[in-house]
Amino acid sequence: MLTRRSLIIAGGATLLLPVAPRAQGSAEIGTAARPLRVGVTAGVHGQVLEVVRDVLARENFALKITEFADFIQPNAALAAGEIDVNTYQHQPFLDAQKQQRGYDFVPVGKTVLTVMGVFSRKVKALADLPNGARVAIPNDPTNGGRALLLLAKAGVIGLKPGADFRATVADITENPKRIRIIELEAASIARSLDDVDAAAITGNYAVPAGLNPVKDGLAVEGADSVYTVLVVTRRGDEAKPWALKLARAYADPAVKDFVEKTFGGAVIVGA
Repeated sequence: MLTRRSLIIAGGATLLLPVAPRAQGSAEIGTAARPLRVGVTAGVHGQVLEVVRDVLARENFALKITEFADFIQPNAALAAGEIDVNTYQHQPFLDAQKQQRGYDFVPVGKTVLTVMGVFSRKVKALADLPNGARVAIPNDPTNGGRALLLLAKAGVIGLKPGADFRATVADITENPKRIRIIELEAASIARSLDDVDAAAITGNYAVPAGLNPVKDGLAVEGADSVYTVLVVTRRGDEAKPWALKLARAYADPAVKDFVEKTFGGAVIVGA
């Protein structure tokens, strides 16, 4: 399900506007009468987008933010025309969604990377995992493969040659400690950390749980990750001035400063 924000920010002021279908249909996108409708997942990406909104407000460019509680609805809303753009998904997830659901979406620019880390409250190093240890990973296709690659890079498991983000547990070729991979919904893994021996958690869920991949992770992605989140539009809108303006705003010094001070390296701008 989703929650919608009815606050529209323009020029630093908060306005409660009445519904005006005719004005929205004719007004220029980015104005108070027709704010740019941006979909985002709650948490890290929503927090960063709020700073982007404030940056754009200095140019009298208005955003209306819609927060979603899952990974499916932001793309469904974009396809339905309920929002103009979304910013929550990386390229592998976008590719999978396009293949599975037939979306004709295009990335406009990069926003932030929420670093994935492997965490544990039972061991201090992955080499200390016991035989038969339970390790949780996300159950969605792209982040699951992402977690397996991180575990393979850390030497916990081995994967078939050429394995990439599409890897599944069927691609595990070496498992010397007979690790049991537990696939869970990404949003629930941080809450389940006490119930497993280790878990791969993305930064957008780790940070709210008080976990910092850089400081607390037993294995951590590098800045060369392909999982940087994108600004995404419907095909045909990717070169529109409002889409480019939103994407460029993520590089603003105020956004970078907020990310560095707030997330301590667990989130990286434009990686």
